[in-house]
Amino acid sequence: MADLLRKPSGTRGKVHDITAQSANWGYVGFGLYHLKAGETAAEPTGDREVILVLVEGKAEIAVGDQNFGELGKRMSVFERIPPACVYAPNDADWNAKATTDCVLAVCTAPGKGNYPARVISDIEMVERGKGANTRYIHPIAMEEKDIADSLLVTEVFTPSGNWSSYPPHRHDEDNYPDMTYLEETYYHRLNPKQGFGFQRVFTEDGELDETMAVSDGDVVLVPKGHHPCGSPYGYEMYYLNVMAGPMRKWRFQNHPDHDWIFQRDSK
Repeated sequence: MADLLRKPSGTRGKVHDITAQSANWGYVGFGLYHLKAGETAAEPTGDREVILVLVEGKAEIAVGDQNFGELGKRMSVFERIPPACVYAPNDADWNAKATTDCVLAVCTAPGKGNYPARVISDIEMVERGKGANTRYIHPIAMEEKDIADSLLVTEVFTPSGNWSSYPPHRHDEDNYPDMTYLEETYYHRLNPKQGFGFQRVFTEDGELDETMAVSDGDVVLVPKGHHPCGSPYGYEMYYLNVMAGPMRKWRFQNHPDHDWIFQRDSK
């Protein structure tokens, strides 16, 4: 069985620490801190760029000698208001001091030093899909924003009973413009938090086919293949996606058996 489902290591401090090495791939890293008010987190970026996402709560964030002050508005991720986010380039140091209890995501990928530290603003909600495939997106740092060397980061809210990352699609070949190779992580949250969701990661040839029940706080790795998510009735699903590869573009192909759904709904 592939080691794709990663459980948090605890409830305080750094509860996820997924590196490119521990994921056995080349680009994406994902960390997550649970901080109490007054607690701090700090890391050097090294040869990687970082996007900090305040999933919940407030914190004072600085990169090097740039202090961005207290950031954050939403106290629950399910308020669905845009998150506070900060970009930090490679060869820098970032630090965060929680001013309330907070959840801080650390999204990383190889950096080239082309972009300065900054607060990422102008994040607006976008509706996508139809019927039980409807979901709501915060495109934090997708390719239309020229703010990063490698990272693509987005949030998705999937209503109770709906599907997301659906129809099944993949982006596991370096074949631009038809497809780009992008590794991806999914950080899942559920509302109410005792709920569960499902994610299937599978290739068309059947070499990889894993279906996982995800709990609040779990991370799923997507090294290749299709990766749809389902949210059972009664539970709303959130996930934070981090993608990166050799090209900072998101080009994918739907599964040929299920592309008819996209074709029908796009008319």
